[in-house]
Amino acid sequence: MPDRITLRGLRAVGHHGVFDFERRQGQVFVVDAVLHVDTAPAAASDDVEDTVHYGELADRLVQVVTGEPVDLIETLAERLARVCLAQELVERVELTVHKPSAPIEHEFEDVAVTVDRRREEER
Repeated sequence: MPDRITLRGLRAVGHHGVFDFERRQGQVFVVDAVLHVDTAPAAASDDVEDTVHYGELADRLVQVVTGEPVDLIETLAERLARVCLAQELVERVELTVHKPSAPIEHEFEDVAVTVDRRREEER
């Protein structure tokens, strides 16, 4: 499917991490989602009901990031991918969770985990 809807740089504070201080203090997580969707029906109808409403999806993704803490961003990425695949029109999602303030004692730009999930893989 050649069409994609992309949401990049969605920021929310979550309390995820393996260290107690990460869970206490929280930190910003950044989410990028590339949704593989057939956009032709929406283009033909010009109706938001025929596509993925990215504003509503962003709300749901933020609820996950700000919700129940997990140790690993791999787990967080999986949960977020499931939210995307719950959208009826999404056939595949490439989802990245960035943890720009990861507790690393060296200078770095970013730590991220990307998962690539298809509807038939949804659990």
